[in-house]
Amino acid sequence: MQRSWDAGRPVDLGATLGPLQRGTGDPAHRFDPAGRFWWACATPEGAGTVTVAAAGSLVTAEAWGSGASWLLRRLPALLGELDDWSALDVSSSPTLHDVRRSRPGLRLPNTGLVLDALVPAVLEQKVTGEEARRSWRLLLRRHGTPAPGPVAGMFVPPSAEELLAVPTWDWHRFGVDGKRQRAIRAAATVAGRLEECVAMSPAAALARLQVVPGVGAWTAAEVAQRALGHPDAVSVGDYHLKNMVVHLLTGRPRGTDEEMLELLAPWAGQRQRVMRLIELTAVGAPRFGPRFAYTDIRGI
Repeated sequence: MQRSWDAGRPVDLGATLGPLQRGTGDPAHRFDPAGRFWWACATPEGAGTVTVAAAGSLVTAEAWGSGASWLLRRLPALLGELDDWSALDVSSSPTLHDVRRSRPGLRLPNTGLVLDALVPAVLEQKVTGEEARRSWRLLLRRHGTPAPGPVAGMFVPPSAEELLAVPTWDWHRFGVDGKRQRAIRAAATVAGRLEECVAMSPAAALARLQVVPGVGAWTAAEVAQRALGHPDAVSVGDYHLKNMVVHLLTGRPRGTDEEMLELLAPWAGQRQRVMRLIELTAVGAPRFGPRFAYTDIRGI
């Protein structure tokens, strides 16, 4: 099943959909050598895989599985059709202005699938990116299902029911501690109510996400950025982002969440758009002291 769509603007697949991919070995998201994006997921109509390519404003997509129609219908939303950047003014920062000018096809993704974004976000709580990506890979390879379509090695993430059936010893084998296990189980238990966030106001969606035990402001923001295309969701509590923002906007090497929010305040309503520009500058804050040391629970 195929679809073509003219966005009427440049489309930057890498910048727009890159945040969905959890490392180069992500079994559910990948970019192939030709620059096409592949995504395997459990849609409301069943498992599906979609591949997306873009040339200028023209987007072409092909999908497989029972969720193929759903994925193709949502193609414009996935690529940020309603994500309007026209009012964003970053002229006060030459660096951000240059990035904005050089990436006119950047938009925020909107997958429309909350649990799909929530599980990997929970896995990233309080651990290194390497550990979280490994847990995600192991979970999908053990409890996911082979993705429909022509590409081997891709897996559809477990459904809510399948997540609830994952035994404790498998979570332990994946390196996932009890707190994150409980958060994922709690989210899976109310998955239907969480998917309703797609039709809610941004504030109401963030509030509902945080009703789930173990889902705080950081996790809710990470989900809203990807599943809802939330233009103002800021990941407060992130280990690196506050330093990145403070360093780029002030030159100081480190900062706090409070300083980050104060610096982003002039862009209220569009702070996640500004965050994406900052992330794409590739200007990292200076590092001090030892790297974060994660305790591997598999050895306990």
